[in-house]
Amino acid sequence: MIFDQLSDALCRVADLADFVKIAHPDFAFREAAEEACRNIGTMVEKLNTDVELCQSLRQLLADEVVMGSLDPETRRVAELFMFDFEISGIHLDEEKRKKAVNLNIKILDLCNEFLTGTHLPNKIDKHVLPEHIRYNFTAEGNYLQVAGLHADCPDDLVREAAYKIFLYPNAEQLSCLEELLASRNSLAQLVGYNTFAHRALQGTMAKNPETVTQFLEKLSDQLSQRTQKDFEMMTKMKVKLNPQNSKLMPWDHPYYSSVLRAERYDIDPGLYCPFFSLGACMEGLNSLFSQLLGISLYAEQTQRGEVWSEDIRKLAVVHENEGLLGYIYCDFFQRPNKPHQDCHFTVRGGRLRENGEYQLPVVVLMLSLPHSTRSAPTLLSPGMMENLFHEMGHAMHSMLGRTRYQHVTGTRCPTDFAEVPSILMEYFANDYRVVNQFARHYKTGQPLPKSMVSRLCESKKVCAAADMQLQVFYAVLDQIYHGKHPLKRSTTEILKETQEKFYGLPYVPNTAWQLRFSHLVGYGAKYYSYLMSRAVASMVWKQCFAQDPFDRAMGERYRREMLAHGGGKEPILMVQVTKPCSHSRSPDRFLFTDRFHQTLKLVDFALLQGKS
Repeated sequence: MIFDQLSDALCRVADLADFVKIAHPDFAFREAAEEACRNIGTMVEKLNTDVELCQSLRQLLADEVVMGSLDPETRRVAELFMFDFEISGIHLDEEKRKKAVNLNIKILDLCNEFLTGTHLPNKIDKHVLPEHIRYNFTAEGNYLQVAGLHADCPDDLVREAAYKIFLYPNAEQLSCLEELLASRNSLAQLVGYNTFAHRALQGTMAKNPETVTQFLEKLSDQLSQRTQKDFEMMTKMKVKLNPQNSKLMPWDHPYYSSVLRAERYDIDPGLYCPFFSLGACMEGLNSLFSQLLGISLYAEQTQRGEVWSEDIRKLAVVHENEGLLGYIYCDFFQRPNKPHQDCHFTVRGGRLRENGEYQLPVVVLMLSLPHSTRSAPTLLSPGMMENLFHEMGHAMHSMLGRTRYQHVTGTRCPTDFAEVPSILMEYFANDYRVVNQFARHYKTGQPLPKSMVSRLCESKKVCAAADMQLQVFYAVLDQIYHGKHPLKRSTTEILKETQEKFYGLPYVPNTAWQLRFSHLVGYGAKYYSYLMSRAVASMVWKQCFAQDPFDRAMGERYRREMLAHGGGKEPILMVQVTKPCSHSRSPDRFLFTDRFHQTLKLVDFALLQGKS
């Protein structure tokens, strides 16, 4: 309990600072939060190598009588605290422990430096580019700024120019990445692991990099033929629209796959947006949670100084029997200097306090939605609507993870399990029975026709194999970078080789996509987690909710046996595969059994049609 109090005190500073440094509109706040993150990170690393702290915990774990009297969650939390000590090098002599602390601090600094570099625009002399495409980029004197890939632009030349300029290698960023990877490897070897990947994966569902590599290689093998067909379709479309330049290149994939979806299924986002007003989508989520989990969302008035921007909305999450479960702050709208990324932040984790009361969780959901206008409310594209459902899945995990200890509350669980509840919500967002309950035209009240929902869902199967193949490539690259060191080739040479083997579209000379791969920081050696979580979410949907997305009994069981545990139960025990049963309320139809065959079994579910 005392360890968890300490963890709670540290996290309430670290988590809030981590959010403020990204989202606060005032630079001074962001800068102060950055310093707070560094200070608290340094303190955590010192505590993780504190011999007296560790010794008190080791005595507890060694006492069989005491350990035998503890409930499973308490035993697991004690073991997780010891795990944190071990991977930080508690077993080393004092000199090596100090070295481990210093390496961790260095890694924190390198992570911040690398993250900053991933978003910085590149400049080019405007006279290098043809005059007719210059207007696509931001002018700055005689230079043009390229701040992204312009993946949606219909002009092939604009996409090509953006790709080559934005991804042009930056020597400082390259040096930062190499130093980060080398430092992570040094830390891992110092504390007794073969590679950083072995250290990072020890507490996950996959357990080790060998299982991850098998998973990704098998997935790639089974995707290869379908991916090739997708690339052939994209090539034909490119020839049709641009006969003079028919070779499919990496900057073509996102654009031509979207063109194929739109043409084949007549998908025009502009036709869908009027049915997905933000108010309607929130009502849809409220209705779904009410039917499935007995939960309602209520708008709450905020106090002066409580929020960082006037357009933030605060929601109370209330259960029909249990009362208030926690709070969600909705930071949904675009503003200057706000990152264009959809995120879930834990600000305060739930835990059972010493006085018997439950500390209510507090989270922030951050999106980048357009503001309403005089003539229309905020209207969401289908992709924005799906992202809203995804992030709300994280929020519900935080709200419903009713653990005794803050250390394992909600999304504080292995990375390859943390995305399961959010990806599962995407399945609800793509089911007509759910969408039909809330999608209404903001002017006429007309429901979204079933044929439009069907077309939208079917369109997501177009080029799905190629999209997943791209994710496999990213995940394999992440594994190699965090594998055996020293790397025999430069990170760019490794990128080129891996791209040709696991993606299929050619590497473009003088580009270094890895220098923009921000997930190398937060998901180092764990980027595969999206794919594995999608496999598990697909399995949960198919066996639990596909027959009836509003099945209250199944919703309650999903909460009780999966969401409620947070990280307080071994995830692998919660995602076992059973044979589906035809009766919708049969326990056998649910996933949770006491045996599990290899994680590789999940590949079969990852290869389901469509979004899966």
